Amino acid sequence: MPGTEISVCGVLNTPSPTVAPPSGHAEGVSNDEFRAAMSRLAAGVVLVTAQEPPLDPDDPTAPGGEDVGMTATAFMSVSLDPPLVLVSLRTGARMDDLLDEQPLWAVSVLAESQRHVAGRFAMKGRISDRLLFEDLPHVRGETSGAPLVGGALATLECRTEQRVTAGDHTLVIGRVLTARVPSTEGGPLLYFQGRYRQLG
Repeated sequence: MPGTEISVCGVLNTPSPTVAPPSGHAEGVSNDEFRAAMSRLAAGVVLVTAQEPPLDPDDPTAPGGEDVGMTATAFMSVSLDPPLVLVSLRTGARMDDLLDEQPLWAVSVLAESQRHVAGRFAMKGRISDRLLFEDLPHVRGETSGAPLVGGALATLECRTEQRVTAGDHTLVIGRVLTARVPSTEGGPLLYFQGRYRQLG
């Protein structure tokens, strides 16, 4: 019991004062322990894309916004009816800020041959994604306007239904507006123990 003395082998012991865990952190679990445990969970790899809103939404002749992409492994289906998916974004990341103002976005499920795409959009500290899309085969989604990567195993276009703050991340739940399977060849790209991998 907290605050009581415990007798062990006839010796009266006073328990050490309980040290409060770091704020917002699970008691007894370090960052390294948590990362190591979760790295054993294999995950599919997707590219989340969206287009920045035009600088002047009221001017039809105003240039469109820049395309933005982000590699993600924390992506999952949530519901069949209605069709919902979820992606977890680091709070304050460029994609998190963009999806806070742009409700339309897309997901390309990457194939095992597309680890270069995953690596390209996982780079930190970049200012613009314009050059990253320049030589990347893609089409523009008819519903979202976001890039859909050529050769992806599947593509989804989504509209944000809900945003949920969860620790240092934002969970973005989107309703699936279109779902297509443009390629049935090859296996999925996976992420396991800090590396991109493939089945088999």
